[in-house]
Amino acid sequence: MDLTQFPQLLFNGLAVGSVIALAAVGLTLTYGILRLSNFAHGDFMTLGAYITWLVNISGLNLWVSIVLGAGGTVLAMIASEYLLWKPMRDRRATTTTLIIISIGLALFIRNGIFMIWGGSNQRYDLPVMAAVDFLGIKVAFDRILAIALAVLAILALHFLLQNTKIGKAMRAVADNPDLARVSGINVEWVVLWTWIITGVLTALGGAMFGLIVGGIRPNMGWFLILPMFASVILGGIGNPYGAIAGALVIGVAQELSVPMLGSDYKLGVALLIMIIILLVRPQGIFKGTI
Repeated sequence: MDLTQFPQLLFNGLAVGSVIALAAVGLTLTYGILRLSNFAHGDFMTLGAYITWLVNISGLNLWVSIVLGAGGTVLAMIASEYLLWKPMRDRRATTTTLIIISIGLALFIRNGIFMIWGGSNQRYDLPVMAAVDFLGIKVAFDRILAIALAVLAILALHFLLQNTKIGKAMRAVADNPDLARVSGINVEWVVLWTWIITGVLTALGGAMFGLIVGGIRPNMGWFLILPMFASVILGGIGNPYGAIAGALVIGVAQELSVPMLGSDYKLGVALLIMIIILLVRPQGIFKGTI
């Protein structure tokens, strides 16, 4: 690799890693609190991006579009909770059953997007802004925006988990749901808040990914699900801070590998890094807990 490319690839990797981090945090929260490995998570990310795009092309600005896209994604996730996940928990469904259901849900969402909006790439209705040259790095506004929003969202999540009543309840449920229930914590309320937070972060990640790659497509979330799971496992399953660290490692490593291996092997790089680190530290970078 030409060393002069390193700063540019590092910046690109941080932008991609920031987007993966937003979605990976939601994925690890649903596992840590609900014990659900949700393979439909990437398609919810796609759904959030499409709702954002649909609002944006109707004439509203990007910020309003992102808020409404997040709201639509939250509603879809809450619907899946009451139609699928809660009935399955009440029936004490096995982990394998839940995984199969989540794969079916992923196919339902993806094919619904194909049916409604088609398979063509879609672009936001935004003016094209030229990248700014900063110390030899082409700094694109959309990538800076993705990194900044990821940082703000992560800081807000940290404040919520550490300093609010619902955040402390979420941590208690993640540690021991039965003990939390007998202690007077409303577990169903915690579950609802988990889906709200997950929906917001997932939709934000989908919208930002659409910005940095220049468009959205129906299967983009499916191709991101492996890097998301790799980030979650790498950082420690159930730990949102670990998911963030894992996502940044995966994002940077994928971009740095492009000059040597080409873009077709990005997913392979993500999985290879996960395997190597887990061989050295099986529990992941951090302990798997909120």
